Amino acid sequence: MKLPQHAKLVVASHNEGKVREINALLAPFGIETLGAAALNLAEPEETGVTFAENAILKARAAALATGFYALSDDSGLVVDGLNGAPGIYSARWAGPTKDFPFAMARIEKELGGNPDRRAHFVCVLALAAPDGNCETYEGRVYGTLTFPPRGMRGFGYDPIFIPEAQRFTFGEMDPDAKHAISHRAKAFEKFVAQALR
Repeated sequence: MKLPQHAKLVVASHNEGKVREINALLAPFGIETLGAAALNLAEPEETGVTFAENAILKARAAALATGFYALSDDSGLVVDGLNGAPGIYSARWAGPTKDFPFAMARIEKELGGNPDRRAHFVCVLALAAPDGNCETYEGRVYGTLTFPPRGMRGFGYDPIFIPEAQRFTFGEMDPDAKHAISHRAKAFEKFVAQALR
């Protein structure tokens, strides 16, 4: 699916951190974006059992509600030592107040003495056309967890995740350095190659 030139694009997320990152990634392409919160769009219930299903659900809901193309993101942290948790429930582990310090402490507690600190972030972007037709683009970044959390940059679980071949957590990295290697950046590369070129 190609995004038509000069098309307005709804960023179908109420997460300010995600919207900021997506807008930064879109900026070089001169695409006019509209935020879901600014449009007073309801947040659909995430009933999917995969990142892709939830991303499609959110993009399709925004596209059908507005008549514009919509781009959504479903992403999360997959922890090997917790059998893939929190996974698609990453935001829900932080509760209704989005208390990520609590969620990070929960991961540390549930890992307990398990020495396996491997983890990866997954991001699935979904682009929906005004008729509800969707395509998805997936990116992953692998690394290890560290406790206590380090760094005040980024958002979500960034302060406990050290990407492979790096010394710093996403929470410590300059945003440009994170954008160069993140799961969202990898999904975005696929989106750009297939939808914008």
